[in-house]
Amino acid sequence: MKGRPSKKKVEMLSKGIVIDGRKTWPAKVRVLTVGGRENLHTHTFFSDGELIPSELVRRAEAYGYKAIAITDHADISNYDFLISRTIKVCEKLNEKNRIISIPGIEITHVHPDDINDLAQESRKMGAKIIVVHGETITEPVLSGTNRKALEADIDILAHPGLITEEDVKLAAEKGIYVEITARKGHSITNGHVAALSKKHGAKMVLNTDSHRPSDLITIEYARKVLLGAGLSADDCKEALLNSRKIVGKIS
Repeated sequence: MKGRPSKKKVEMLSKGIVIDGRKTWPAKVRVLTVGGRENLHTHTFFSDGELIPSELVRRAEAYGYKAIAITDHADISNYDFLISRTIKVCEKLNEKNRIISIPGIEITHVHPDDINDLAQESRKMGAKIIVVHGETITEPVLSGTNRKALEADIDILAHPGLITEEDVKLAAEKGIYVEITARKGHSITNGHVAALSKKHGAKMVLNTDSHRPSDLITIEYARKVLLGAGLSADDCKEALLNSRKIVGKIS
């Protein structure tokens, strides 16, 4: 059936994946077969979220999510602390939970010229998903952040605001996912982001940028956010499946 994981992938996940001598990903195949139930941009009280990681993950699991990335805000002052602590808690949670917890980071309000170095260091430390805080119109993010983020080794450009066509073309060329966000304020430019991404073939992903329990959303609401951005039903399906693909790639 189209969209189902290969036999090899199923066998790999059923055994778990060993990284640095430790089994970090338990037997969870369903995440590869259900698009849209992955939340790859969230925050805990390690930055400006309200919950500890364990409660955020538990609430996400109760909400029906199959995978969640913890991507707290980071700059040079705290990235090493965040990544090491997030890896530790994700490993522990993955021993028991059915939901997959993924250690990540959101590079935030870092000077554009420093994004690449911080992304590389974060990857070396073990961050599995690297998000960059894009040029949302609701914050004074430095001009050039979107471009430098897309030139770096990252996975998702979050809420990129009034992103340029040239930057969207670069995202498409590099296979970096452009975020359509459910977060109030940042979502104002979803229509602009979606239109350019569709025009130039950039991959889109729907995230919540959750900071509190009420930021978690149902699959029905996720579809409404995407439709509200001007995407077709097929586009919505593809965007929701992209989150699944990211998790599959990490696995």
